[in-house]
Amino acid sequence: MKLWDKGFSTDKKIDIFTVGNDRELDLIIAKYDVIGNMAQAKMLHKIGLLSAEENDALDIELKNILKTIENGTFTIEDTFEDVHSKVEHLLTEKLGDTGKKIHTARSRNDQVLVDMHLYLKDELAEIKQLTKDFFDLLIDLAKKYKNVLLPGYTHLQVAMPSSFGMWFSAYAESLIDDIYFLNAAYKITNQNPLGSAAGYGSSFPIDRKYTTELLEFETLKFNSVAAQMSRGKLEKSVSYALSSISGTLSKLSMDVCLYMSQNFNFVSFPDELTTGSSIMPHKKNPDVFELIRGKCNKLQALPYELTLISNNLPSGYHRDLQLLKEGIVPAIQTMKSCLEMVTFSLEQIKVNKNILDDDKYLYLFSVEEVNKLVQNGTPFRDAYKIVGKNIADGKFNPDKKVNHTHEGSVGNLCLDEIVSKMKKAFQE
Repeated sequence: MKLWDKGFSTDKKIDIFTVGNDRELDLIIAKYDVIGNMAQAKMLHKIGLLSAEENDALDIELKNILKTIENGTFTIEDTFEDVHSKVEHLLTEKLGDTGKKIHTARSRNDQVLVDMHLYLKDELAEIKQLTKDFFDLLIDLAKKYKNVLLPGYTHLQVAMPSSFGMWFSAYAESLIDDIYFLNAAYKITNQNPLGSAAGYGSSFPIDRKYTTELLEFETLKFNSVAAQMSRGKLEKSVSYALSSISGTLSKLSMDVCLYMSQNFNFVSFPDELTTGSSIMPHKKNPDVFELIRGKCNKLQALPYELTLISNNLPSGYHRDLQLLKEGIVPAIQTMKSCLEMVTFSLEQIKVNKNILDDDKYLYLFSVEEVNKLVQNGTPFRDAYKIVGKNIADGKFNPDKKVNHTHEGSVGNLCLDEIVSKMKKAFQE
């Protein structure tokens, strides 16, 4: 069944090519198609195009369909083009002509838009909460290990003392920037496109403000052409947010992979969180973090992919836009799984508390030695040369203590300020 069926059949090869994997993807958004239909029916009743009895009958059947979706028994067979045709078929099968009326003043275009807006709105809220959960864990770890020193590196060379508190809280604060992107994407999803039809509105006296309230959107896309043009922009805005989080998780995962290696030995994990080698019995591999790194690097390509699909398309609908779902829907699932796994794994991280006992980290304290000379009245440039000469002559014997009192030191993590900053961002 096709919503655009006019009594003739398309070639089977055309069907296979044009439908693609829409049926599989539509199972994920099916819930939102039903919710959109419920709002549509109520609105049609409000403006007099459906009787009270018809509206009630549609509401009952739509709730029955929703139950099958929730319990996993809802299917979209090959005889249906998409979720929209399957739902309308079920309504018509049960209610006859009443089921046929549900598509009044609507197009498949605004159905897809409504489904995607509702789906992405819910998913962004879930991803935002998962990000906040991970943030909370990082802050807890920062507090727990704030006084455990960690070598800082620049150019992959030993640089200056840092701490695990700084490391964990750095990624925590970075997640706040990612929340800003999520907030921006959520604001774009929180606009009702229902009623834009094929992109040029409807001559029926529809009440778009009413469906906006029913679907719990903050506002609506007032211009129907702008609503249609939001396809692509909607998905891209979400992809930028996913890309931002992915950049944070990928960098953190790279750190973990590096720090787990025997050459560093900064952190470790319980055996059950690692994998082994088929030939080398000593191996404990950080496969989870390697996969998070790889998956998140792939997610960072998504904005570019969606841009290439939608770029330079004129206004109005084009079938190219169907391909957007193939990128964004799996990406949502990948993002959630990465956030869940990085949180699950870091909950069990083991920190090496004696890293700086190794003599190769003596040079970490060169800046502290320069600072001490400066505080005793030596000009900075002279102090720098004095310490540099001591290092060159093999006479560098620093005090392995770091000033924890000044602003920007490894001891001053500003955790309360970071938590407050996240609280404000999360509530926006």
